[in-house]
Amino acid sequence: MKIISFDEINKMRIQPLQCYEWVEEMLMHKDQSLLPAKTHLNLPDNVFCNVMPSIINYHNTRIGGVKVVTRYPLRTPSLDSKILLLNADTGAFLALLDGNWITAMRTGAVAAHSIATFAKEGYSNLGMIGLGNTARATLIILNAITNNKELHIKLLKYKDQANLFIQRFKACENISFEIVDSPNLVAQDSD
Repeated sequence: MKIISFDEINKMRIQPLQCYEWVEEMLMHKDQSLLPAKTHLNLPDNVFCNVMPSIINYHNTRIGGVKVVTRYPLRTPSLDSKILLLNADTGAFLALLDGNWITAMRTGAVAAHSIATFAKEGYSNLGMIGLGNTARATLIILNAITNNKELHIKLLKYKDQANLFIQRFKACENISFEIVDSPNLVAQDSD
């Protein structure tokens, strides 16, 4: 069984457009997959554990996976995830992967896909609430699929997150930002 760390995944330099294409392919073939509801366990001290099983058909092989996401508020970072993969036809365990990069990029790709699917035609004004890893991944992937189209992003002010988010994307000359004080202002005039 292979053990694949966050650093090893990061060194693969998987392109944002590839993440989008994987999500799009999975959405097109979701009827061929088993994706039961996740199990959520609340523990004392604001700790939780989510367990998410799945089986997909991949090149005539059924691949099973279990992702486990935990939150321990006193741990840094407080959220962590791991993914266990197996050959669902033989039961052979294939890999244990760090799930943090994969989770952020997959969720960002799904959000970018939703924007591309449901936003107004010719959209350029978007609003974002919550500016963590998933929001960063969403904008990275959205920028890739739109070929660096001009975008104006309204960000909900929360602590220093909006300023840090803007700093992260300062090299993207096609993206402008506005920080607003309420969810209503984020949604107002968004496409």
